[in-house]
Formats: sequence, C-alpha cells, structure tokens
Amino acid sequence: MESTDRRKTGATCRHSGEVPSFFVFKYPDGMSSPQVERAQQWLRAHESHLLADFQSVLRIPSIEADPLPNAPFGQANRDALDFALDLGKQWGMQTKDLDGYCGYAEFGSGDKLICIFGHLDVVPVGAGWKYDPFSATIDSGYVYARGATDDKGPTIAAFYAAKSLMELGEDLGCRIRVVFGCNEESGFKCIEHYVAHDEAPTFGVAPDAGWPLIHAEKGIANMVFRLNAPKSRFQFVSLEGGQRPNIVIDAAVGKILVANEVRAEVEEKLAKQWDKNLTWNWEGETLVINALGKAAHGSTPYFGDNAAARVLRFAAELAPAEEQEFWGDLFHTTHPSGLGLGIDGADEFTSLTSNLGVVEMKEGACHLTFNIRYPVTWKGETLKTRSEKKLAEDGLPLELAEFEDSVPLFFPLDHPLVKTVVDVYAEETGERLTPGVMGGGTYARAVPNSVAIGTGWVGDGKAHQTDERLKIENLYKMSRIYAHIFYRLTKA
Repeated sequence: MESTDRRKTGATCRHSGEVPSFFVFKYPDGMSSPQVERAQQWLRAHESHLLADFQSVLRIPSIEADPLPNAPFGQANRDALDFALDLGKQWGMQTKDLDGYCGYAEFGSGDKLICIFGHLDVVPVGAGWKYDPFSATIDSGYVYARGATDDKGPTIAAFYAAKSLMELGEDLGCRIRVVFGCNEESGFKCIEHYVAHDEAPTFGVAPDAGWPLIHAEKGIANMVFRLNAPKSRFQFVSLEGGQRPNIVIDAAVGKILVANEVRAEVEEKLAKQWDKNLTWNWEGETLVINALGKAAHGSTPYFGDNAAARVLRFAAELAPAEEQEFWGDLFHTTHPSGLGLGIDGADEFTSLTSNLGVVEMKEGACHLTFNIRYPVTWKGETLKTRSEKKLAEDGLPLELAEFEDSVPLFFPLDHPLVKTVVDVYAEETGERLTPGVMGGGTYARAVPNSVAIGTGWVGDGKAHQTDERLKIENLYKMSRIYAHIFYRLTKA
C-alpha cells in the first residue's frame, strides 16, 4: 500500500537517512551487477514506450461491472486484461488467460518461480476531478488518472522491468511471471481463482505498497450492521451513500420523519445550521438532509470526510432531548478508531481503524457496512464479541448481519524475501528503510510466499482519491528498482 503520505495503506515506514557504506548491499561471488545495469539501460532506452502503454491502460475505465461471458468483472476489466496479455504476446512471452478472472505473462524456465502480482481494476472515480479521470492527461510532469498509482502505474512498470530481464537473453535459472488481476479492489476473487487453479510462487511480490516493502498487513473485516430504529417523534427513515466499503463516503442523504409536536424545536435548530457541507429541505413531514464529504481509502479514514457521519452528527444536534442519546450513539459508531463500536485498540505494530463505507436501505431496514483494519496480532472474532458487548451496553439497536474477515499477514524482518527487497532499495536509493505495517490489503495476503513492495514517492497522488496522479520520472524510477529486485530474487 504505501508511504505515509499516499497510496492505499497508511503504512508506517521509518528510515534513518543516508546508509552507512557498511550497510549497503554488496553482490556476492557469482552474482554480477552488470546484468542489472544492462536491464536498467534497456528501460531507459524504452521510457517512451513505457509511458505510452501506461497511458493506454489508464484510458480503459476498468471499474467492476456486471459479468459477461469470459469477463466476470465486466467488459472494461476484460479489455484491460486483454491489453496486458496482448503486450506480453508481442514481447514473445508465454501468456495464459484464467477464465477472465486474471491472466499472466511469463518467460524463462525451471522449477523456481518469481511472481509479480499487479491489478488492473480501479475504484469508482467520484466527482471533482481536475481532468477526465480516464484521459491520462499529463500536466507538469504528472499523469492524472484513476489507477495511476493504484495500481496500473506500478503494474506496468513491473511488467517492463520483467521484460528488461528477458532482454538480457540469459538463462536466469527460473521463470518470471507477471500476473494481472481484475478484482483486487472489490473482492479478490481474481487472485483466489489464481491460487485455486495455478502455481504458487517461490517468491512473490505485489507492487502495491510502501517502500521498501510491507512485512505486515492488518486484518481486514467488513462488518454489516442492520439498524432497527425505534419509533419516535424524530423517526429515522433512511440513510444512503457510499460506493465501496473501502472508500470513505463522499455523499450521503438522510431522511427523518419529524412529528408535528417537535417540528418547531427542530426548525429553530435548523435556523442555526453551521455546516456548509450540508443542505436540507422538507418533503411534507420528512426532513431530507444532503451531505458532502471527501473520499479517501478505507484504511486511512482520517484522511477523508465521511458524509454519512455528517448526516448523523447533524441529526444528533437537531434531535429533541429524549432522542439525542440514540442519535449520538449512532453517530459515535462512525469514529475512525472504532471507539463507538467498542473495537478500538492497538498492538505493538499498529492500531485499528474503522470506516463506515456504505449505508443503504434493503429489506426494509438500513444496513451500515464498516470496513475494519485491525492489528496484526488480533483475531477477527475479537471484533464480533467486543462490538456486540458495546452495542448491548449502549442499548443501540444495531444487529450484526454479515461478517467477512481476511486474516492479517506477517513476515519476520529476517525473512530472505524481506531482506532482499530492503537491500536492493538501499543499493538503489542510498536509504535503508524499515519495512512497514499497513492497513490496506494487497494480493500478498492471499498468495503464499509473497509480500507487497513499494510503488512511488512524495508528490504522487493518493490512491482512491480525486486527482490521483503519478510523476512520470517516478514511473521510470520504479521500473529500474523493480528490475533490480526481480533479478536479485532469481539468485535468492
């Protein structure tokens, strides 16, 4: 997922500045740096091709849509996959389409398998973009587009890095495979299909995180609560908003039925409205509240502004005295620490975050979906027991209706895969960074023997946010570092 300023993780990478010479990786006997230099020279000579292909894949609006034959995630996602596979075929790689769920291109031979897991699907775009989010417009050295940083840029950079090693024309003693997923942002069905039907890597990396890599990913749980609102004179009717659980809600609409005997009190409070991101109107006896917020990745909800939380806070302020506790407790559930759900806490690596990502009316009741990123040493069942206890204590009529859990990922710092990536990054940049812990989820958590590696630097746009962008020079720099990492893994 990322460095602390961008991408989809909220990673906590620390570094100590310049690397003393005795810490910089030295190639052991039998391993020659000229191969890496030659691969990087090829990448420099083909930067214009890399940029052109990057823009081409960005222009495919690969947001998940209704399934079609051999396109389980919609035609646009199928188009993005075909683009990558066709490029691999042009380069002379062996390609395989895994039923439209994902596909890969590979070269080399041997039992050892180095896999790169990138994804070509993107999250919805939202409003307020500087440029058309699928135009791949270049401005001041940056390419603006949905997916620029998450994850099309890193994926294409990694693909070119693999091609540069193929251009060495040498037997690397292994196979290098680039896997292209089409459903990372909304379910991981693509990578689950891969794991079920194809080969696990000897070493795998997902270019979708912070430098140098992420050695621990938080657990991720989606908790869907059904709200059974009590009858009252300030009666909850509906609340709707959100696109995905892992995106902060940027627009929401709430409706409240107001009894005649408290209408004057509510009107008086409305006259003192202060929130400029809220508008309201009456539809008969129903108060309709519209709120605007700011989207952000669900792993870092504090970087966004939750529109549904704005509606609930406003309702709590408007409510008659006898109704304020209910509305206040309901608003409190939106706290990004999980405090209002009773699940807040931390371990030695990181703390829990909670994002109310979707609110919707179905089956006659409002359902609230919280996207929880919990500490790496916790178990998902802890969330269920703690939230049920808290809601019972508060008397809040929320019932856990659905629970999905993706367990945490953890690699020790002395693992060969971790050490290799750290050493290469130090060699390439002069910085020895400590591997991070992140709240975002990558393919690494779903594939054996895999970690998520870095993707960009300060100034690149934040994943899942408006005006996502990637600096062109950073695209090139990534490709060169990836080539070095992949080569080193062939010798690990």
